[in-house]
Amino acid sequence: MSSFFSMSGADLTTDRLVLRPWTAGEVDAVLHGTRPAHWAADFPAEGDHVIAGLFAEHPAWLGEYGHRQIIERDSGLVVGSIGLFWPPADGTLELGYGIVASRRGRGYAPEATRALTEFALRAPGVHTVCAGVELSNPASIRVLEKAGFRRSHADAEANTARYVTTSPDRR
Repeated sequence: MSSFFSMSGADLTTDRLVLRPWTAGEVDAVLHGTRPAHWAADFPAEGDHVIAGLFAEHPAWLGEYGHRQIIERDSGLVVGSIGLFWPPADGTLELGYGIVASRRGRGYAPEATRALTEFALRAPGVHTVCAGVELSNPASIRVLEKAGFRRSHADAEANTARYVTTSPDRR
């Protein structure tokens, strides 16, 4: 992976996106159905509601290596979210992501995934980032492949696959 993002405080910035940690106010807005002006019309998606509901049980998910909102640099609108399920287990972090329907097909998900993965692989004790995907979701499979992940195994019975990428010194 090449270094194509920059960090400003806790923000990760790519060519077209800013990955910014969730604020308590934004979590509260998702949980209570209020709509800040800086959200795309179709944000939050169902997955964002689920994740926001779990932050109280998993406060580390809001830390430096946790979940972030995906913001279009041009518009300043939140168009999705991406996150690492901290802490790592045996040097491995799980990654999850979602882009709202109105912004899909623009390459935002692979761009955000590459940036957060590169950042994660620099975290202390982390050497692998993985993601699970349903085999019936070819768009998500393409996101992971474009971001440099490779399929490690599939579970035909569950109709899922696991994708991984490792730090350069572990390849």
